[in-house]
Amino acid sequence: MSAGPRTTTPDGGFVRRIGLFQATAINMSQMCGIGPFVTIPLMVGTFGGPQAILGFLAGALLALADGLIWAELGAAMPGAGGTYIYLREAFQYRTGRLMPFLFVWTAILFIPLIMSTGVLGMVQYLQYLWPSMSQTEGDVVGVGVVVLVVLLLWRRIESIGLLSTIMWVVMLISVGAVIIACYTNFDADLAFTYPDGAFDMGTTAFWLAFVGGLNIGIYDYLGYNTTAYLGAEIKNPGRVLPRSIVYSIVGIMGIYLIMQIGVLGVTDTDTISGSSSIGSLVLEKAWGKGAAQTVTVLILITAFASVFAGLLGGSRVPFDAARDRVFFKQFARLHPRHRFPTVGLVTMGVVTAAGFLIGNHTDFNTIIVLLTAVMVIVQAVSQVAALIVLRRRQPGLRRPYRMWLYPVPAVVSLVGWIAIFCYADKNSPDRHPIEWSLAWVALGCLAFLIWAKVERTWPFGPREIDEVYLNRNEADVDGKVDGEPAPAGAAASEVGPGGAGAAGGGVAEPA
Repeated sequence: MSAGPRTTTPDGGFVRRIGLFQATAINMSQMCGIGPFVTIPLMVGTFGGPQAILGFLAGALLALADGLIWAELGAAMPGAGGTYIYLREAFQYRTGRLMPFLFVWTAILFIPLIMSTGVLGMVQYLQYLWPSMSQTEGDVVGVGVVVLVVLLLWRRIESIGLLSTIMWVVMLISVGAVIIACYTNFDADLAFTYPDGAFDMGTTAFWLAFVGGLNIGIYDYLGYNTTAYLGAEIKNPGRVLPRSIVYSIVGIMGIYLIMQIGVLGVTDTDTISGSSSIGSLVLEKAWGKGAAQTVTVLILITAFASVFAGLLGGSRVPFDAARDRVFFKQFARLHPRHRFPTVGLVTMGVVTAAGFLIGNHTDFNTIIVLLTAVMVIVQAVSQVAALIVLRRRQPGLRRPYRMWLYPVPAVVSLVGWIAIFCYADKNSPDRHPIEWSLAWVALGCLAFLIWAKVERTWPFGPREIDEVYLNRNEADVDGKVDGEPAPAGAAASEVGPGGAGAAGGGVAEPA
């Protein structure tokens, strides 16, 4: 059954005011944050030596492969909610609203969990400046940070873009200071002397370490998709979205590799793997206690910027679903003056605070494994399927960017995410992350059935097919796309798989 025309537009009432520089800054701030400052010890401990660099390289490869999926889908369907939109458009033909419902259900859990790890890292580094801090005091500080982030996000998007740019600059300064400190005290023997069997690919231990490093590595790169969640607020999204994703991944990869090698060249791997504030340790060794304390403050600001950017994007996720009656209607409320989703922001903030409190009483690596296990099923793997389905179902959809070397990056992404998911129980067998993630999805399916019964939609009613963005293509007769000038050649419908341009493309190049 085909639904009637929408009464709302794909931009959902948002205003497109974020340009390429701010979009890239938002992504990079979310990606870097506290990540490398707390995961370098985890990575070294997982590999047991300087070969830990493999983890960051593997994470970069998976991030780039997955990022190209986000780039194509986000450029073609630039609305508020990211994955929600892609799953809604791809899976409506067979399972109605099930997949977008499940995504929002899980996103309200895994996005705040990612943010909670940033708060955990902040509290961990704060202990360098406040050694006597008790766990209760840490709890209070962490919750206070979340409250402050929510208050700062309670404003119009132009101010947020400016704040994001400022915090991005602070992130570059803090990372740059650690890198310079590393290379002023660098010992190549420490950085490039590997233990026996470090690269023996014929052993189970190597591959367990590799997948464990991949899990930590992709966590460090998470955030390259933040601008896809803000798609309805991005200027000229067909060009800006793909570029912001690719630029941020390549930029952060360079920063991580330089920092990882630098840290390995300053002290031995046992000291690194046992440190809770490796950045501060490196700075103290190179420049003394005063310099270490100063840059530690900048690291804390960098971590704050990551949480800020993550909640900015995450708060937009439930909005489009609520507007489409696929989630609770309260999430469709926008602030009357500043035009941001109020209920989504508050909810994400509350869950982030709860996740921090739980994580502060367990361990950092367990939280990473839990959040990736939950995320893989309904987001990562489902988006690979959505990309393929939409290429077949909607060949005429305007795609300002088409994935390079399709379908190779999609296959690489799928294999990488499945490996991470299967590794979850091996890394934390006592926590049962796979079982918990499957239980959460099963609970979501039950909630969907109850909701579908009330709404009288599939499987208790007809499927409603509403090809929003495909219909938008047909309606754009004035040469504009979502209020932006259409890219050259955008008015022409593209051919289906196997036709011209189906296999490749470039960043933000016209189809």
